[in-house]
Amino acid sequence: MSDVASGRSAAPSPGLLSPVTVAILLGVGMLSFVAMLVLGAYAPDLGGEGRGRPGGHALSRAVTGYSGIVALARATGRNPRIVRSDVLLATEDLVVATPTAGSVPVDPVLDPRGATPTLLVLPKWTTGPHRQKRGWVTVYSLIDHDEPEGVLAPATTFRVVRGRSGGRPLRTVEPLMTGVRFTAPRPLQAIRPDTVKPGAAYGRLEPLVVDDAGNIVVGQFTGLPLFLLADPDLLDNRGMHDAGTAASALAMLDYMNSNEAEGIAFDVTLNGLGRSPSPLKLLFEPPFLAVTLALAVALLLAVLGTVTRFGSPRPRARAIAFGKTALVDNTAVLVRKAGREARLGPRYAEVVREAAVRAFGVPARLHGSALDDYLDRLGRGAPFTRLSRSVAEAGDKDELMRAAGALHAWLRRRDA
Repeated sequence: MSDVASGRSAAPSPGLLSPVTVAILLGVGMLSFVAMLVLGAYAPDLGGEGRGRPGGHALSRAVTGYSGIVALARATGRNPRIVRSDVLLATEDLVVATPTAGSVPVDPVLDPRGATPTLLVLPKWTTGPHRQKRGWVTVYSLIDHDEPEGVLAPATTFRVVRGRSGGRPLRTVEPLMTGVRFTAPRPLQAIRPDTVKPGAAYGRLEPLVVDDAGNIVVGQFTGLPLFLLADPDLLDNRGMHDAGTAASALAMLDYMNSNEAEGIAFDVTLNGLGRSPSPLKLLFEPPFLAVTLALAVALLLAVLGTVTRFGSPRPRARAIAFGKTALVDNTAVLVRKAGREARLGPRYAEVVREAAVRAFGVPARLHGSALDDYLDRLGRGAPFTRLSRSVAEAGDKDELMRAAGALHAWLRRRDA
């Protein structure tokens, strides 16, 4: 079919967009799509998922949260990070886990740790969301004793004691914990050492930091780099308001961390903030980032190759043109493709003979050889019969063209 109708013009539509406009629209659309994918993959990290959810976890800015120690560790070059997946717990770095209740199973965090350092912080406070300020909490009361006592149950059981501390300094039993000079929070939560019943999984709890009565505030299980912090106020945002407590918390974390550690990992899976690895996020991280970039470059090249063909559409020419000229041209093409041009010689000689009869007023009674003899006697140079015979006997296209040219010149000659 043709885009050109008979008797109609093919002016381009005034509503067509220019190539530059189309390129800009495509570029903006592609950049928006890529930005949507990137933001969708990293939105939880960029937006701080969990910060608006108050509680005792490393992303919470509430008084019972641990975002303060995370920010302090980052500011002092200790490379803290938030762990949202169990598969990321297999690291040499110290992992800080903060379960909020005794019913929360801690095995998913402790089992993959093995002989790598882990700090388990016991819960202490009962809190609820603040009614007017988002991200804040209202501290109602101390949590029931059963909650911190059940964190390691039934593998290991112990009794938690609480009492007025008067803000007195705590005593550091481990001499290697230099720089750890905690002041007791008010009230103080600790573990009575004579109530600790070790199980098969964990050994005896050795004291590292104790109060005046010898109750364990910070302890370590024998033979394992598993540490227990009885009072979370030594590490949470409440404690970070005090410079001495903050400095002692950093010193304590440095002591617990292994020599091969590159940072500190704060677990939030026990707080319900874990998530599975995102397949979309893998597209923008090594080693899959190379494949993503290769596909992006290939797509860009394809778009550039397509844009060069944009513009005002040209009407397609007709496959079969109008009129006798097109018919003659098509016939000539067929004859040329068949290689039969030389066979047109006799027919051309007949056409010239008929034209000569009309042009020279040859009597109508003459036919055949009598007509040829008459044309030979016209005295127009070479005899007509010889020229017509040369045309009829041409063997190829070139010979036919020369003979036909001579016959045509005989017919059009004016000096005879």
